[in-house]
Amino acid sequence: MSTDVAIIGLGIHPFGRTPDKTGLQQCAIAVSDALKEANVAWNDVDFAFGGSTDAGNADTLVSELGLTGIPFMNVANGCATGGSALAAACNTIRSGAGKLGLVCGFDKHARGAFKVNPKEWGLGNWYGEEGFALTTQFFAMKIQRYMHDYGITEMTLARVAEKAFRNGALNPNAWRKTPISIDEILTSQMVNDPLRKYMFCSPSEGAVALLVCPASDAEKYTKTPIFVASCLMRTRRFGTLEVFSPSKAIEDQKTVTQDASKAAYEEAGIGPGDIDVAQIQDTESGAEIMHMAENGLCEDGEQEHMLAQGETDLDGKLPINTDGGCIANGEPIGASGLRQVHELCLQLRGTAGSRQVKASPKTGYAQVYGAPGVSGVTILNS
Repeated sequence: MSTDVAIIGLGIHPFGRTPDKTGLQQCAIAVSDALKEANVAWNDVDFAFGGSTDAGNADTLVSELGLTGIPFMNVANGCATGGSALAAACNTIRSGAGKLGLVCGFDKHARGAFKVNPKEWGLGNWYGEEGFALTTQFFAMKIQRYMHDYGITEMTLARVAEKAFRNGALNPNAWRKTPISIDEILTSQMVNDPLRKYMFCSPSEGAVALLVCPASDAEKYTKTPIFVASCLMRTRRFGTLEVFSPSKAIEDQKTVTQDASKAAYEEAGIGPGDIDVAQIQDTESGAEIMHMAENGLCEDGEQEHMLAQGETDLDGKLPINTDGGCIANGEPIGASGLRQVHELCLQLRGTAGSRQVKASPKTGYAQVYGAPGVSGVTILNS
């Protein structure tokens, strides 16, 4: 098991809407909090990786933090930006090219759904004309097939959303802090069958910053380091049905998340049964259900029973998306993957407050998924 990198500082700016601050300013606040937690100054940081889709280049944070000449690399990997930035930072530490690194992600999206130009993704206008560029329709089509194949019901979709809002109500940094009942979810507006209004996340704002260093140096900065057992990302294979895929192979192929998950478990030297708490991509309710299986946390179809029995609740066998996930926090693209890791660090430290998992978790799992078929997986140990 590789545990040669430690996370020694955390910072987060609340998710949601912050009209009086730019995305860069929100990220500067998160970075400042991470620096304070590790008791270091900005000019102590050797290198940085960060990303944003709509709120500016991450490297321009130096205008807010200080012009120190730091090597600062912009990362752009869709919703997997944060996970990819952390993987790059871990590799920098392992290579010996840096001793103290910043990883950050932030965004500030306009209200409404994400707008997509198919040509920017290597596709023709036909893709949009057929409706596939409308991601709500794509996700609905994908979960429809999964529900048909594995017996997943609409009630299970609603249970995912109910859990998200219930957990979000316990998270001071979440956007949606009001619990929503199963009945209200099941009677909310249908967006794309079978996905209803309260089953989706929304574009939002927010920022997260992490400080990383060699594990051997961690005690210089904190008494509660969290160690990176694996952190990597993968891209899609031919024939899989991913966001912006123009076709699907007749025979099922391994998804990008299955590839990333398998590689992460192998690098960490553990299996799915060793995971105590997980954060997985929940762009909408169906995504969480499908990703449970793709990450090896259950078999296809077992989600129906697991959700009905509360096994993914805070006090369940395998708590999932304990901070409310994307459904309660919204999705600022650059920050989502790092929000997952931030939450796992709190859980593994035992400092997650009223949403703290009761079983004193030791191993956490994060998976972030983005267009056009990129998946990042991080496994952490306390």
